[in-house]
Amino acid sequence: MSALDAARRRRSISKVTDQAPTHDELLQFVAAAGRVADHSSLRPWRLIELRGADRERLGRAINKSEGHKGASTKPLRAPLLIAVVVSHRKSSKVPAWEQEAVASGVAHMLSLLLDEAGWGVFWRTGHYTRAKAVAKAHGLKKNESLMGWLYVGGKPERGRPERVRTVDAAEFVSGMPAAKR
Repeated sequence: MSALDAARRRRSISKVTDQAPTHDELLQFVAAAGRVADHSSLRPWRLIELRGADRERLGRAINKSEGHKGASTKPLRAPLLIAVVVSHRKSSKVPAWEQEAVASGVAHMLSLLLDEAGWGVFWRTGHYTRAKAVAKAHGLKKNESLMGWLYVGGKPERGRPERVRTVDAAEFVSGMPAAKR
């Protein structure tokens, strides 16, 4: 399948099975995803792999951030969660927003690669991504922010063909406005 075909077919799968790529398989996908455009090669990102009890720890941190007891079950919706972290680097050339774009690009490329390999992927965010309890659970440093998680698992069997939504590119592409005289 070409990259164009993979991008056209990509879709978020919010309900996944209990299968997930192994750690070694994940490393192969991350090595490829890390090739996104990166001004000054700062690599202002890192990923945190959450499986098993790590997901329960995250559930407790989410509930703590919301003032609830116990553990949220949200992290248990997939066997593998990949926390996407932007690690801001000091740079006179590369502003913070551009570093966040690189981390986001890695996450998107990783989700595309996982999807193309047959895994179900869904990027989840929420107001608690900026909560202190959640940051602490992930071991974030002062220069880091959590962007969200890729929820990864097996794609469930579907009884009917998947519906592919298309984008009308003409709505989003325009020329440069004419110069004012």
